[in-house]
Amino acid sequence: MSGRGEAEPNQLRRLVRSAAVDLRPLRQVREFRLLFIGQGTSFLGTMFTSVLLPYQVFEITGSSLTVAMLGIVQVVPALLTAMVGGALADRVDRRRLIVVCELALAIVSAGLLANCLVRDHPALWPLYLAAACISAIEGIQQPSLDSLTPRLLPKDQLAAGAALNSIRMGIGFTLGPALAGFVITGFGVSGGYAIDLVSFVGSLTALALISTQPTTSDEEALSVRAVVEGIRYAARRRDLLGTYVVDFSAMLFGTPTALFPQLSQSLGGPWALGLLYAAPSVGILIISSTSGWVNGVRRRGRMVVIAAALWGLAMASLSLAHSLWIALAVLFVAGIFDGISMIFRSTIWNESIPDKYRGRLAGLEGVSTATGPALGNVEASAVAVTAGLRTSIATGGLACALTAVVMAFVTPALWRYDAQKYTAPESATEDGALEEAKVVAQRAADEPAPSSTSQD
Repeated sequence: MSGRGEAEPNQLRRLVRSAAVDLRPLRQVREFRLLFIGQGTSFLGTMFTSVLLPYQVFEITGSSLTVAMLGIVQVVPALLTAMVGGALADRVDRRRLIVVCELALAIVSAGLLANCLVRDHPALWPLYLAAACISAIEGIQQPSLDSLTPRLLPKDQLAAGAALNSIRMGIGFTLGPALAGFVITGFGVSGGYAIDLVSFVGSLTALALISTQPTTSDEEALSVRAVVEGIRYAARRRDLLGTYVVDFSAMLFGTPTALFPQLSQSLGGPWALGLLYAAPSVGILIISSTSGWVNGVRRRGRMVVIAAALWGLAMASLSLAHSLWIALAVLFVAGIFDGISMIFRSTIWNESIPDKYRGRLAGLEGVSTATGPALGNVEASAVAVTAGLRTSIATGGLACALTAVVMAFVTPALWRYDAQKYTAPESATEDGALEEAKVVAQRAADEPAPSSTSQD
């Protein structure tokens, strides 16, 4: 009896450890810890601005379509800078490039604050100009941020690092919009922009303490050929292409944030708007904080597909919510699935892309991230105008779920991705990338088809 009684607490402790988030990257890697703290501070302020901009535009114009136009003006700058930023990340000191971009973003925040303070009625055009500038700067910065983490961490901590980054984003997505709604109510939009401006002090201080991160590439010049080489590498990796398409579909069809200001009018007003933006991030935060099980999952591509499909279905059900608390519950569940997909996408990218290509492929993902939500908000707004608000939300979510299912069959390499069978090569020449892609394809061909019922 005593042996059995001792075994049960031990099993419970093992279960708790398997669910708890892996904190080794924060405890053991100083550079990652500094990056985590600095970007967490900056991202919290950025999320204030992500709520303030659409709120100001809707307040001035009263139109959801003009809110969606914020996304449109961000598309072209993102397309122009994301791949350039990716190529730069593979050619220059990534830390230094991040610092320059943080300073530029701080200047934009100062301009938005000035637009509120120097005139009785803020002008509309500076809001669109700021949205375009933010998109351009983040397009250059994000590839360096994305490709810095796998350089800082050992391979056995990459999944833990992805989970911790999801926690950081979850905190920002949760607290930022929720607090922004209350700040708007109590201090106006100028108070929110001031908080964003101050947040850059924390990020720049942390970045100053991180050691330099020079390029590992043997090519010094930035060129069109370098950008094309990165695209060609991605094209050979069907598993990577699958993750990009699934992610883009979720942003295009399943993230109708431009409709939230209109939806919030029937659910409580500005304070409800902040909660609507924040609710999915609570789900991301919860699942990321209990992600100790991630390292034990081999079929990471399969998890990306399933989680993205469930995200779409959850977002479609938002169309049925007629009270704030039901809407928040639905968005919370959707955020859990989004967090799972995010963690496994990041882990696949970090563990399987050679350092030589990480910046450029992060730039390719940056194009997707910048254009997907923008085009998705236009699509959602257009459908809302013609067919109604709730019809737009429902059809978008269902389209997202359907696309994820289709991708399981169209890109079997993604469905069959096995973390234990794939290791990125230490050296990644163009010929080596081709051979690597062939190996991945052969491994996929040796695995069961997507219809298999085997589970891990």
